[in-house]
Amino acid sequence: MPDTIYAKSVKGRPGYRFASQPPPEPTGVPKEYLRKGPIGLPEVSEPEIMRHYVALSTLNHHVDKDLFPLGSCTMKYNPKVNEDVAGFAGFSGLHPEQADDDVQGALEVMHTLEGKLAAVSGMDAVTLQTVAGAQGELLGLMLAKEYFADRGEKKTRVLVPDSAHGTNPSSAVIAGFETTTFSSGADGCVDIDALKAVLDEDVAVLMLTVPNTLGLFEKHIEKITRLVHETGGLCYMDGANMNALMGHARPGDFGFDVMHFNLHKTFSTPHGGGGPGSGPVAVKSHLEPFLPAPRVIEEAGRYRLSTDYPKSVGALHSFYGNFGIYLRALVYITRLGADGIHRASATANLNANYLAKSLAKLFPIPYGERCMHEFVASGAPYRENGVKTLDIAKRLLDFGFYAPTIYFPLTVPEALMIEPTETESKETLDRFVEVLTRIAQEAKTSPETLTSAPTRTPVRRVDETAANRNPVVTEPLDV
Repeated sequence: MPDTIYAKSVKGRPGYRFASQPPPEPTGVPKEYLRKGPIGLPEVSEPEIMRHYVALSTLNHHVDKDLFPLGSCTMKYNPKVNEDVAGFAGFSGLHPEQADDDVQGALEVMHTLEGKLAAVSGMDAVTLQTVAGAQGELLGLMLAKEYFADRGEKKTRVLVPDSAHGTNPSSAVIAGFETTTFSSGADGCVDIDALKAVLDEDVAVLMLTVPNTLGLFEKHIEKITRLVHETGGLCYMDGANMNALMGHARPGDFGFDVMHFNLHKTFSTPHGGGGPGSGPVAVKSHLEPFLPAPRVIEEAGRYRLSTDYPKSVGALHSFYGNFGIYLRALVYITRLGADGIHRASATANLNANYLAKSLAKLFPIPYGERCMHEFVASGAPYRENGVKTLDIAKRLLDFGFYAPTIYFPLTVPEALMIEPTETESKETLDRFVEVLTRIAQEAKTSPETLTSAPTRTPVRRVDETAANRNPVVTEPLDV
């Protein structure tokens, strides 16, 4: 394990210098909250601190380093031109409280992106305010609640299939609904009879992920949405897997009333590390009056923010969301164009099918080798050797690959959810197959190699549960 920056500290060797004059005494802060000693910064020269953090960066797994096949997360490469545009001074130097006339370019970016997302989804209006997919889900359900209240209807339940993302039922409960889970069919898709058994006039919303978490398109989707609409409910699409559909199919065309996008998945903006994220919500016209305000409107070639929406659910975020993420997504969409978006999703689906076909004999795929952008394989055959999917995932780290999502969905024993995305070459995919082939062989001939993995990483296997429940701070801070 590399030394921490504190271990490299040498007294009298700082890479910084404070102003010669001491800062003024703080005012308005209670004395009990004032620092009572030195700040406790390590004393490290500038070359040493640069080398320390560059060395640490090479130990991380990230999309700039290698394949990151984290199923359901769409960890695609983030083009650096996106970062260049987001860093333009005319955008990065703006303040959210500037007058509309001062930020016409920024407002145009937002208005343009909303229009492009509406076109991709087949919806009528979009809000960019929501800053995560889960917040997008929450907003979608809030819109549904306001819609029914406006009509004088009280509906209490939200339906989710057993393969739904965990945030779906959570969002429904936070929005004040009860949730009802129903079983998928033997083919991994929605069981129409199971849906009918739980569908009645109390149902406000059916939440579906399309393609679902098994990487399968709901082949009866139009029948499903029609059944829900016939009982007076609305259909929500979790757009986490939109990377499989963009440019080929539009959720608004097959019956969805509301959906969210994950810009950090489908449209190549940075992903992970806690943010900043963005989860725009697209709606059909009957839900548009309830969208959050303010909204960007165009009048005679000028843009302004308007709060003139009396039925709006109100603001969900301070100011207007994470603007830098909008820029990155808009650059990505604009550079690709309609043909490029179509090709990107087609390549994502092709790459996933190539991997599924290449791995199926070693890691069975219960729902078939044909998939869309991702697939779920099983490591169950190796349990008889004392090897679990967790061991397979840990062993992958020894070869420089981040592990796929594991143990989800629960319908597949010892699940490995693999999503390569469109940004990976055939050579990279072949190398991934070679490594998993070697790991499968090791599971049979030397299972202890897997159960003790990883062995080539700076940190060996840790007890993740204990680490999360009992975090330890090892560096003292003088406060």
